[in-house]
Amino acid sequence: MDTIITILFVFLLVCAVAASLAKDSLVCIILFSAYSLVMAVIWILMESPDLAITEAAVGAGVTGILFYATLKRIDQIDMQAGTKEVTATRKLKKS
Repeated sequence: MDTIITILFVFLLVCAVAASLAKDSLVCIILFSAYSLVMAVIWILMESPDLAITEAAVGAGVTGILFYATLKRIDQIDMQAGTKEVTATRKLKKS
């Protein structure tokens, strides 16, 4: 059991560092959601199901959706052609 928790903590650390170093906003959102899901599993292993449910619902669910909706709203994510475009790049193309 200790080795499983250790592996999950290492994955948690990797997700945190990768999310802080990632240049792409969508990748940051995905890594943050993965961080929250792993944290929820750790809470379950530590026998705190109430915290696990809260972490999964708020951390991975609601916050991830809000981050994605915000980035979509400010036109930092464009999924029409299956690619992402930064607003500044589109402005340069129009000029």
